Formats: sequence, C-alpha cells, structure tokens
Amino acid sequence: MKHFSRALLCAATLSIVNLPLSIVHCPLSITMAQPAVSSKAISPILVGTFFEDLNYAADGGLYGELVQNRSFEYAPSDIDLHMNKGGTWHSLTAWQFVRSNNAIGRVTVESAAPLNGNNRHYAQLTTFTDGTRGVGLRNMGYDGICVDSMAQYDFSVFVRAAKGTLLVRLTEADSLLAEQTLTLDNGEWQQKRCTLFPKRTSTNASLEVMFPECGTYDIDMVSLFPHDTYRGRPGGLRRDLATAIEDLHPAFMRFPGGCLAHGDGLPYIYRWKPTVGPVEARAEMPNIWNYRQSMGIGYHEYLQLCEDIGAEPVPVLAAGVSCQNSARRRGDGQEAVPMEDMDDFIQDFLDLVEYCNGDTATTWGRCRAEAGHPEPFNLKYIGVGNEDRITSDFEERFAMICRVMRERHPEIKLIGTAGPCLDDEDFRLGWAAARKAGVWGVDEHQYAQPEWFLNNLHRYDSYPRTGPKVYLGEWASRGNKWWNALCEAAFLCHLERNGDVVAMASYAPLFCRINPRRWNWKPDLIFFDNTHVYPSVNYAVQQLFGTTRGDRVWTGIISDVDGNEADVTSCVTKDRDIFIRLVNTTDQPVQRVLKLAPLRPLSLKASIEVLTADRDAEATPENPSPINRTTEYKRLTKTYSYEMPPYSVTIIRL
Repeated sequence: MKHFSRALLCAATLSIVNLPLSIVHCPLSITMAQPAVSSKAISPILVGTFFEDLNYAADGGLYGELVQNRSFEYAPSDIDLHMNKGGTWHSLTAWQFVRSNNAIGRVTVESAAPLNGNNRHYAQLTTFTDGTRGVGLRNMGYDGICVDSMAQYDFSVFVRAAKGTLLVRLTEADSLLAEQTLTLDNGEWQQKRCTLFPKRTSTNASLEVMFPECGTYDIDMVSLFPHDTYRGRPGGLRRDLATAIEDLHPAFMRFPGGCLAHGDGLPYIYRWKPTVGPVEARAEMPNIWNYRQSMGIGYHEYLQLCEDIGAEPVPVLAAGVSCQNSARRRGDGQEAVPMEDMDDFIQDFLDLVEYCNGDTATTWGRCRAEAGHPEPFNLKYIGVGNEDRITSDFEERFAMICRVMRERHPEIKLIGTAGPCLDDEDFRLGWAAARKAGVWGVDEHQYAQPEWFLNNLHRYDSYPRTGPKVYLGEWASRGNKWWNALCEAAFLCHLERNGDVVAMASYAPLFCRINPRRWNWKPDLIFFDNTHVYPSVNYAVQQLFGTTRGDRVWTGIISDVDGNEADVTSCVTKDRDIFIRLVNTTDQPVQRVLKLAPLRPLSLKASIEVLTADRDAEATPENPSPINRTTEYKRLTKTYSYEMPPYSVTIIRL
C-alpha cells in the first residue's frame, strides 16, 4: 500500500507474542524478511463479554437481592443431587421457623389465592399466642447476609393480613443489628417497605420477619437490597460486580446464555417475555445448571446494563429446540417445539425487536417505556440457538426463524450456531445451515488446554473471507494461571490479525461464586464472595484487549532483530492513539523492533506498562493480585528496540 490517510496513520495498536519454536506449528520458512507495510479493515467490536447465570452468577451474585428463595418457589426438581448441592430443596429452603420466648405458632406453604399466578407459593404464618416477637421466619441469604454499618438496606414484602404488626429485623445469632415495625391494616395483598440501618457490620447476618400478635399472616416476595446498587437503581445490580464488567470495556455483551438459553427441556427454554415487567410477576424457573433463577435480572436489566457499559447487546434465543444435554430426559435430551407452535415461537423474535427498537406507540415499545426506558435500546444482533446438536428438527426450525427475520427485520444481524465443539459433525452441519440461511455470523465455542491455543494461532488464516463472520462466543483455556492468560493473549493477537472474518469473541464463563456447592464450571473470569471481587489473571488480558480495540489491522510494523516479520503479532489502529501490546510466553527475554515511522505518530512520548508473573501464578482470595505491574514514561525513536521480560505482557501507549 503506497499511500496512507493521515487519520489512519495517527493511531495503532500493536500486539506481539513470542513463542517457543517447539510450539509454533507453522514452518519458519514462511517468515518474510523486510515485509511491506499493509493494512485491512477489521471488526471494531472484536472483544466483548458473555454473561450466563451459572455458578450463581446472577442470583446470589450480580443481582443485588440478599434474600434466597424470596418467593418460596424452590422445589426438589430444581436440584440434581449428583451435583453435590447440599440436599433436596423445598419451598422453605434457606428459611427457618422462629419462635420468641414461649410463643406458639406454625408455618405452612400455601398456593390458594396467591399474589399472582406465575409464582403460586407463599408462606402462611399463624400465631396462637401473643409474645415478645411472636413467630416468624428467618432467611440466611446466600452463605449468610453481609451488612455494613455505614450502609442502608431496602426491605420490601407482600403481605396479606386483616390487621397486626410486622417486625423486620437484621440479626446475627442473638444480637440485634437493626429493626423496623410495619403496621398491617388490610385484608388484601399489599406491599410494605422500610429501610434498615445496621448498627454494626456483619458477614453472617440473617433477616427475620416476625409477627408478635395472634392472627394469620400470608407473606410473599420477601426482599432485601443494599441501597447502594449499580447506578443507584432500586432493586438493581450489585455495584462491585457490575463495575467489574464495566471495567472490561467490552464492545458487546452476550446473554442470557449459553445452555441456559435453550434450557433443560421444552418447558424450561428461556423465553424473554416472562422476564420483563414487575419482578413480583415474573415466573421463576429452574435452570439447566441445577438451581432456580428468580428472573430478577431479566431482558430489560440485561439491555440496561449493556447501555450503561457502552456494549452492544447480543441476546441469544433458542432456535426452536431445547438443549441436547437436558438432564430431565433420558437419552438424547433435545426436544423440538411442535411445528404448530412455531409461529408463536417466532413471534417472540419479532416482539423482542419491537421491545428493543420500537417506538412507544407499539405494544412492546410501550412495555419498555413503562419499565422506565422510553428510548429504544437500538438492538443490532440476535443469536439464534446455542451450540445445538444439528438435527433435522433444528435445521428446519432454524431456517424458519431466519427466513422470517430476514423478511421482517433485515437490519438485524443474525448469528447462527456451530455446535459445542470445533471441527466435528455438528460443527460442519451448523456452518452449512448458517450459510444456507444467509445469517451474518456463526457462533463457535472452544474450551481447551492452553497449548491448543498456541498450536492453533493460524486457525482462521484460511477461513473464507466471504459469507458469515465468526463469533467465538465462548472460549477459554482450561485454567486461571498466568500461563493460561499469556496463551489467551497470543490467541487474541491472531484473532485480531483475522479480524476481517472473526468479528467477535467473548471469554466464558464470566462469574463464579466462591463456594464449592455453587460451582458449575471452571475456569471463570471473575470470582467473588459476599463482600469481595477477585478478578482472575485472565481478566487482565481481556481488559487489555477490551481497552485497545482497533478497526484496522496492519502488517510490516513489528520485526525481530534481523528485520524479519514477527510471526505471532497483531497491529491494529483506531482514532489518534497508538497502543503497542507485546506478549512473551517464554522464560527468556526477547527482543523486538517497532518500526513506528510508517504510522506517523503525532508524538513519540509513551507510557510503558509491564505485567509479569510467575508462570503458574493464580489470583486467590489470599493473594488476589499476583501480577507485578510497573509503568515508566519514555520518548521513543521511530525505530525502537524493546526487550520483553519473560512471561510478560507489555502495553506501550503513545
């Protein structure tokens, strides 16, 4: 390329990886001396994130609700006892019946005349004798409830009683942390609220709802939220976890799954419509990861979060079939939506576009406005299916969905699926079905040992440059050590180099609660407990690429000391900044030469940030920051030689 526009040459991102020769699988003979500088357009949204409610990522995690089983809907079928989840569940799981002094009473779970038809169970407490506090229920939350003496907590409950008094208490063992009194004076369901101010901090508190006077009391949707939620939204997201997502600077966010999206059999396919509207009317549902989801984080909350963090929303809807790994069926678990129901099923796709993009005069646009967001969400992408087995049932329904969506909403970019594994029969059939349907992209998944990623750096070099784009929707090396992060950085460099065909990539899974009884999948990007967030070392790499995305990729900028093009490198440009990323996966220092003159940097003043760690370093609660970070400021020359430390990632910013 002989001529360069000044706008393009004012910015660059360069990424270099040096690998042991025994690992790089391409022959050295392909390395070209003194390469010419050239560039091509690539996806500007390459690096994003993926959220799925597994590992208690939503309930007990990102969702700020502190009460577990708040609407008494837990059931034995929610739990697979082989998953070591702590025994059979029931409607009073996470609750204890409490009697003060000599009070006499009882608790039952009822379903007659419920608060609504979506969540039919509620607790009925009967007090036969007046007591100091009477009888009630105590909730232990998710591994205890943590409260801070400097914070306040918003309590709400739906209650039905002719008259009486409700005591709302935060306690730790026999110690009272906070208490409020609510008066009941209506025989119909009504919502009562109050604010609790703990007088001291506790990491193992409980919430109590007590009825000191004789009578019968029905309660449902017992809720406790920290007042300080993300963006200050009542009943919203846990602030520190949402901030951890925001700090990744993802270009997009995929939700709600994953296997969660196509569900554990037809009755449990994730349908978006029951997840919007008032939270008390949203139908709870067991998920494929062997626990119940409250739907407190529904489609509206996902879309709002995407807007808050500046990420494109990428919802994934089932392609008319359930997950083939459904545990509630014997043999092949994939079930297909009956053909006579497919029109209604496809209508969900059309109505989702209306909810996201329609004006407030439309049915679903008005629903969005009633939820507090009159402006459109500007949806551009929809995933159709998730790593499905490519059966004839799938292919027929997938084609139907894509045909209707292309006709009614050609502006929406559809993303197909290529099964759970690379290069098997489902992968080949999935790609064929996607090309036939004319979709914009195809979702590939890959979980493998770190060495796989090093040995497959050039996987996408030979992909066709026409037809569907690649979306690497779920990928991670198996482990959370620094070696894993370095190998992922190497792979990301080559995703950038192939950014004309690889349009999007998202590490998965995102969150994991630190408790063996809560784990469904590891590795994960971010670990957490009730009070702290522990980003993995892999998080640092994803964050680095998320904050230095480009829209063009360049070659001929980076070389070894002999002037040969460095094989495992990427150089991307965007706007007016230059970002140079250098990754060394060896145990020895490695020299690289940066030829900055062709990029015409406006200034050669640079910050050089270096991340290093032991090869096997891993972030833990005891050692949450095993990465050593140093930053220095230098003025570079137009041809600049840099020595990469062993096992390091270097970010040079101009």
